[in-house]
Amino acid sequence: MSNQQVNSVQVVNGVSKLYRLAELALQFGAERIAKDAEQVGERVTEGLFYVACVGQFKRGKSTLLDALVGDRILPTGVIPVTTVPTVIRYGSQRRARVRTQFGSWSEIAVGEIEQYVSEEHNPQNKKGVAGVEVFVSSPPLASGMCFVDTPGLGSVWEANTETTREFIPHIDAAIVVIGADPPLAGDELQLVEEVSRHVHDLVFVLNKADRTSDAERAAAAAFSQRMLEARLKRPIGPIYQVSAIEQAERHGPPRDWDALVKALEDLAAKSGSRLTQAAAQRGTQRICQQLLRVIEEEREALLRPFEESEQRIRFLREIVAAADRSLADLSSLFNGEQHRLSRYFEERRKSFLHRIRPVARSELANALEGINLRHGPKLRREALRLAQEIARRHVMPWLESEQAEAEAAYAKTAQRFIHLANDFLRRMTEAGLSGLAIPESAELSERFRTKSKFYFYDFIQLARPASPITYLTATIAGLLRVHGAIRNAAFEFLNLLLETNASRVQSDVDERVLESRRRLESEIRSLLQEVAQVAERALDRARATQAEGAAAVQAAVSRLEAVQREVAELGQAA
Repeated sequence: MSNQQVNSVQVVNGVSKLYRLAELALQFGAERIAKDAEQVGERVTEGLFYVACVGQFKRGKSTLLDALVGDRILPTGVIPVTTVPTVIRYGSQRRARVRTQFGSWSEIAVGEIEQYVSEEHNPQNKKGVAGVEVFVSSPPLASGMCFVDTPGLGSVWEANTETTREFIPHIDAAIVVIGADPPLAGDELQLVEEVSRHVHDLVFVLNKADRTSDAERAAAAAFSQRMLEARLKRPIGPIYQVSAIEQAERHGPPRDWDALVKALEDLAAKSGSRLTQAAAQRGTQRICQQLLRVIEEEREALLRPFEESEQRIRFLREIVAAADRSLADLSSLFNGEQHRLSRYFEERRKSFLHRIRPVARSELANALEGINLRHGPKLRREALRLAQEIARRHVMPWLESEQAEAEAAYAKTAQRFIHLANDFLRRMTEAGLSGLAIPESAELSERFRTKSKFYFYDFIQLARPASPITYLTATIAGLLRVHGAIRNAAFEFLNLLLETNASRVQSDVDERVLESRRRLESEIRSLLQEVAQVAERALDRARATQAEGAAAVQAAVSRLEAVQREVAELGQAA
């Protein structure tokens, strides 16, 4: 039997196991587990494996994927997008579809994708989108490789959204996009380390090569390689230096583009079936573990006295109620902490503006001295462009420091919530409720639960003299060499940019603290309630079986033990 035939048999066997697990899960009313098994089975049947594109915001990930498939599909720009996964897969016709969090699919036009994945049109994923799939007739995807645009994966390791967290186990390989300006940052190293825990096949790309010199790019690549290999404790292979925008627009030198395409082709040809098979194995193991917990609780509920089960459930309900009360108490404390943080960052904003405003005005004055004063409209555009450039240069580094400061301040308070959750889980275990497969600890991050929605607001419309009157005024000013009004406008514009963008940082932090707190509270409540609901469902089934007599109970126990053995064997085989 050839290797291809062996792989085909293994895939068929893997899919049959997944559908069998889905069938068993439905018998116990575990619809979520059944749905997970069916979805993994479907993609394994189709021979699909997912290559996610990950990296920090504004590394050019979406543009890179567009260039790889040879089609403008994904929304790009300065505004961050949500953490809705967008899967680009092979199809004979160019089309797109959206899946809701309830599992149903709806066809949409490819041009409408932005309405579902952009932060501007779907803030905080209020439309309840679980995923978007785009079908394109692109040769690199014909083998079953699917590209996944996951702008939020850079923060998914901070427990960003439930939608993206559920998608993580389905990732089979990753394209890690880094940059030369700025070079590899600490957050990116943490991201790569987290990604490597889920997948082994990583392809590293240094994008935007057109924006740096050869020497700067080589130094950045060498530095990144050293840092990445030290962090991952293994060789990472080459870092491909490319300019996705140049490839998408079909101009400029290829650099390492052909080598990158060849690496992805080799990944598909040599490892595609292995990755698909590994996806089936991972999915099977995960689903088996979840299903075994449900079966064990069902069996224990049949064997123990009802009084004991009822006592367990009463205790669980008391813990959930106590958690609600404690969360309410902590929320009051958190409100005070939130106001304190708001005042703290307001003072930092005032200090920043007091320090930076005279420096920026001086830089603008010097820059205005060096521009051509002959043409009024051009002078106005150039003066406002300089103001934008200077404001951005000062605001963006300050934003990074504020983000780090905000993360640290929020983490101190979030730790109190996480400690609370773990304390309740510990009490459950100490009370002898380990049969519920209670996690040892709540794996909840103290990092922000939401991405920053801050981006540099440059008031671009004000920099364009669209009005004929504005254009005529600027022209006359240029002819008469009366540039005072234009200079004053440039300084006023600079001040507007500094004030507006600095204020946006503070409001952004306020919103993130509030939303992150809400999500963290919701996760803790869901965690504790889920443990209680498993026990309640098992007791309800046990009551119904007990009502049928001892023979029915014994038959149910025997059936559960048989299913338990079957599921355990499926998990071991995987």
